[in-house]
Amino acid sequence: MLRFSPIVGLLGLLLAAPAVEAASSSFDLVGPRLDVSVVRDGVTLPLERVPNLAEGDHISVKLAPLAGHDEHYRLIAVFLRGAVDRPGKDWFREAESWREKNASLSLVVPKDAQQMALFIVPERGGGANAVISAVRKQPGAFVRAAQELNQASLDRARLDTFLLEMQRAERKNPESLAAVSPVLTRSLAVKLKAECLAQPTEVQSACLTGDRETLLLADTHSSALADTLAGAPTDLAFQLSATPQAGYGSYSSYIGVVRDLFRMFGAFQSTQLQFIPALAQQRNGTVTVLLNTPVSFAKPTSVIVVALPAIEAPKPPPLRQPLPATMLCAAPGVILPVEGAPLVYATGYAHDMVLRLKRLDGTQAEMPVRADPSLGGFVATGDIPFGPFGPVISAQLHGAWGFSSFDGPSYVLTKPGDGTWKATDRTALVVGRSNELQLSGGSAGCVTKIGLRRGDGAVEPLSWKQSATHGIVATVPLEQSEPGTVSIVIEEKGVATPTELPLRALQQAGSVDELSFHAGDDQATLTGTRLDQVIGVTLGTLAFQPGALTRVGKQDRVALQAANPASAMALAAGTTLPADISYVGGRHKSLSVTIAPHRVSATLLRVTARAPVRDGALPITLPGTAVFAQDARLTFAFHLNDAPPLSGRESIEIGTVDGRTSTMVAAGKGYDLQDAKTGIVSINPAEALGPTAYGALRFRIASDGAGSSWTPLATVVRLPEIHTISCAARKVCKLSGNRFFLIEAVGTNAEMQPSQAIPDGFVATEITTRASAEGRIYLRLRDAPEATATVAAP
Repeated sequence: MLRFSPIVGLLGLLLAAPAVEAASSSFDLVGPRLDVSVVRDGVTLPLERVPNLAEGDHISVKLAPLAGHDEHYRLIAVFLRGAVDRPGKDWFREAESWREKNASLSLVVPKDAQQMALFIVPERGGGANAVISAVRKQPGAFVRAAQELNQASLDRARLDTFLLEMQRAERKNPESLAAVSPVLTRSLAVKLKAECLAQPTEVQSACLTGDRETLLLADTHSSALADTLAGAPTDLAFQLSATPQAGYGSYSSYIGVVRDLFRMFGAFQSTQLQFIPALAQQRNGTVTVLLNTPVSFAKPTSVIVVALPAIEAPKPPPLRQPLPATMLCAAPGVILPVEGAPLVYATGYAHDMVLRLKRLDGTQAEMPVRADPSLGGFVATGDIPFGPFGPVISAQLHGAWGFSSFDGPSYVLTKPGDGTWKATDRTALVVGRSNELQLSGGSAGCVTKIGLRRGDGAVEPLSWKQSATHGIVATVPLEQSEPGTVSIVIEEKGVATPTELPLRALQQAGSVDELSFHAGDDQATLTGTRLDQVIGVTLGTLAFQPGALTRVGKQDRVALQAANPASAMALAAGTTLPADISYVGGRHKSLSVTIAPHRVSATLLRVTARAPVRDGALPITLPGTAVFAQDARLTFAFHLNDAPPLSGRESIEIGTVDGRTSTMVAAGKGYDLQDAKTGIVSINPAEALGPTAYGALRFRIASDGAGSSWTPLATVVRLPEIHTISCAARKVCKLSGNRFFLIEAVGTNAEMQPSQAIPDGFVATEITTRASAEGRIYLRLRDAPEATATVAAP
């Protein structure tokens, strides 16, 4: 924390000399006015812009007495080297304000000088020799006085700025004091009386600024040191003031040192001179001398002591960005928050401040800014300069600190209306709870308000915060809402019309109990509730599509088919992968899945089918032993591999490869045992799986809720009904019947070259085609295009 002294300590205790103990500590008496300018390297600045002097500086000082007063003053300047070094007489210069040829001082800062002080003495107080003699006798006391008076003037500047800003806010809008005062206290390191904000509006300002002597922040260690030094002898106080514990005099917060130092001033009193401290109030290019005791023109005559900035290397302000992760809006009036240096607000030391913005081509553009303590930072005073800029603009504060340039903190800005707002892929609104809604794609730094509109109702304000470069997170309360459409209303600087983003408020998603996947499989099983809302699953990098949903008690079960079966079957047992479950409406759930060991497997021994008898229909011959009619009686035998023996208590699950439908065959109902390793199963696919089941089938052994791995079984096809075939000359044949839409094409050979395509949705009852030389017609069936069926022509 920066160490500052209470104004009561610095301003009141400076007058600890017995002759002025009863004087006021408010420094509200206006003394003479000084015009002080400094020239360095050809550049001239008024003193109010000079935080430090340097060797070789040319300093011009002119004394301008108060208007209407005819008293003449003598101006004496001295350069001080250190606490134990007596300044030479050539380091003193005198000016007589009433003499035109000697009314001002023109000085050059000599080598090794560390401090500079001015003494203002009434003409009738005598010549400069008495002042010079007092300084040369004990120069350390005046070194300390210069340090402390300079710091006290800076503290007074902070306090004056605070009071001025409070009065300005009160005149503009008394209701704003509660919001402005905390910002001012942070900007200027001033103590906030929080209890004042609980008072009526009309008395808040008086309460906040009434006890002004206690407003500036103090240091607890310095207060303890002040208590130790209170009442100590002058020489002891002076010795202690040069210790590390007292900060070598570099902090005016060591009140005790200041108090006893000016008791030492009392020791310098003589029958001729009385030294009194003065603060330098620097405004509008001039220095006004503020006193806390009237000037005495009688013996002993008052000598006003004024300190100038220390002669040292420049120390740029330690400005920092209090919210480094916050995006700002590149719009007129943008506020650049800063902390760490109250003097940028209370003095003119920081000047010619600009914000440097980086263009896309690497060049820089500058935008003027000014410090505003009521806003807690620098505010842009002009329009955003010409671009082109990218969607994210890098910028840095830059300016001058006295004669030296310095770089302040860096900022990141976004442009108004840059991009389109949308809800992120993994964000959804769910009724019955409060939702964290993530929005992205727009200009986060330019958002001023976020609201919620239900239906055509009024906009309700929402709490929100920035998230990354182009994102915001808003809290959307939907505890008492019904499912339906709501709108998120986004207001931005520089955008006249708010953005309305319609979103669906959904019912609570179902639960996920388990995602089961075994090594060597190409299918997974998802169990839970409301799984009808699942639209996709990824396991690691593998995608799965949900198949048919079945219910077992109150639990849903969905078979998931891998989009890339070969990659799925290569997954090793024991591997743990993240799984992401996607729901309708953009919702997601995540869980961790460990690949289970290989399951029990079975080997298909043989499969046969007894062709159905179709009255009035011609027989259709299917190729090979792996394709069967859907309404045939299918019988197959399997052998159990490396597993406990078959008991008959297990069931055989048969289903389509795509997971659309399945059936369980129990012992005595189509499932029989040859022995403990061999099973026999007989089913009618059309009856067991339904009239629309077709394509590749597979089976597995199910026992106690667990199943073996799937084993390919056969392919079943739906057959058209061909009632008659009549052929004329040249083998042109006419087929009559029903369900010809199950035929994809007809041809005269097994290669189907040439072939005649049957249109989609064909519902006619006749087809005209040609027969082969041996009197057969070839059919490509839609349920198994890779297998060609035949029918004999008469």
